[in-house]
Amino acid sequence: MKPIILQGHERSLTQIVFNAEGDLLFSASKDNVVNVWFTSNGERLGTFGDHKGSVWTVACDCEWGVSTGLICLARHDISRDMSKSGLLTLFFLLLTCHPSTLRSPCIIRSIRRPGSTLSPTAPSAQTKYLVTGAADNTMRLWDVRSGKCLYVWEFLTAVKRVAWSEDDEMLLSITEQRSGQPSVIRIFKINREDPTNQSSTPLREIILTGSKATVALWAPLSDHIITGHESGKIAKYDTKTGEEVMVVEESHRGEITDIQLSPDGTYFITSSKDKTARLFDSETLQEMKVYPTETPLNSACIAPLRPYVILGGGQDAMSVTTTSSRAGKFESRFWHKLFEEEVGRVRGHFGPINTLAVHPQGKAYASGAEDGFVRVHWFDDSYFRSRPYGDLEPEVEL
Repeated sequence: MKPIILQGHERSLTQIVFNAEGDLLFSASKDNVVNVWFTSNGERLGTFGDHKGSVWTVACDCEWGVSTGLICLARHDISRDMSKSGLLTLFFLLLTCHPSTLRSPCIIRSIRRPGSTLSPTAPSAQTKYLVTGAADNTMRLWDVRSGKCLYVWEFLTAVKRVAWSEDDEMLLSITEQRSGQPSVIRIFKINREDPTNQSSTPLREIILTGSKATVALWAPLSDHIITGHESGKIAKYDTKTGEEVMVVEESHRGEITDIQLSPDGTYFITSSKDKTARLFDSETLQEMKVYPTETPLNSACIAPLRPYVILGGGQDAMSVTTTSSRAGKFESRFWHKLFEEEVGRVRGHFGPINTLAVHPQGKAYASGAEDGFVRVHWFDDSYFRSRPYGDLEPEVEL
C-alpha cells in the first residue's frame, strides 16, 4: 500500500475531506490555504486562498443529478403495480443498495407497463460548492470549478467547524468561545440558484452555555445537530427549535477532537484527547464501542465495506522536536470495529496526525499531519481479502 504524498502546505494540516465521488480531496491548513487534489495521481487541481488566517475547517457539497444513485425504477409505476411481486422487487432493490446511497435523495420514475423491466442506474454526483471557516472570523462559500469566492460571512470569533446538511440546502457553523463571546452554532439557508446573494442572517442561532463546542455534524434527515465539546460532552440539538434534546456529559474525559458519521448514518465515531475513540448511536447517543490507545487522538473515521475504524493522533505537537516518529506514535491505527482490537498500523508521518478521511466507496483513506503532508493510501487487494478473524467475516465483493 504505497502512499501518494501531497506536498502543498507550509504549515500543519487541520482538516481533509473527500468529495462524494472520491475523485477529489480538499485539504485545509494553518497556512491560510485550501488545496484541492486529484486523488488518483496526487496532482494539485487548484487553490482557494483568500483567507487571512489559519483555515480550521472545510466541507464540500454533493449535487446529485437526475439519477441519484439510489435506484431509478425505469418504466415502473408503483401506484399501478401494487402486486406482491412488485413490492418484493422494490424491497430487494432497496435492501441491496449501498448504505451511503440510501442517504441520498430518492427519485423514482414512474412509467410502468406490463412486461417492462427494472433498470438501476449509476450514481451521478457533482461537487459544486465548497465552504471554509478560518481564524480570520469568516466563513466563505466557493465555486469549486472556478475557485472564485462567492460569499463571505463575518463573525466576532474564529469559525472552528462547518458542515453541509444532507440535502445541501443548509450550512452549519460553530464559532469559538473567546473574548467574552460565547460559542454559537448558526444554521444558514443557502441560495443555490444565486450563490452570490446569500443571507447574512442565520435561520437559527444556538448559543451554547458551559463547555464550548469543538466539532459538529448533521444527524440523518438533518433534523438534529450532534456536537462534541471541549469538556468531553456530546449533545444533540433540534434544528427547528434550537433546544438541547439529549446530552451525555461524560462521554469522554477530555476534549473531543473529531466526529464523523457512518456511511448509513445510524452511528458515529468520536476521537478525544483522553486517548480513546468511541462509537455512539445517532438516535440515542448510547455508547456502543470504545477503542483505547496510549496517545491523544486527533481524528477518527469509519471505513466502508470492511469492519474497521481508523484512528490518528500522536504526542503533543509541542514535544515533537524531541521525539522520534516511532516514539511519538504518529501512525494511523486500524481497529476492528466490532471486536475492539487493533489489527494494524500505517507509518509515514513525522508529526501527529491531525485529520483523517476515508474514500466514500472505501477504496482509500487519507491522513494529514503536523508535518504539512497529506498521504493518500489506496488499499490493495490484500486489504479486502484479509480475514483477521477467520470465518466470522464475509468476503467483500468489489
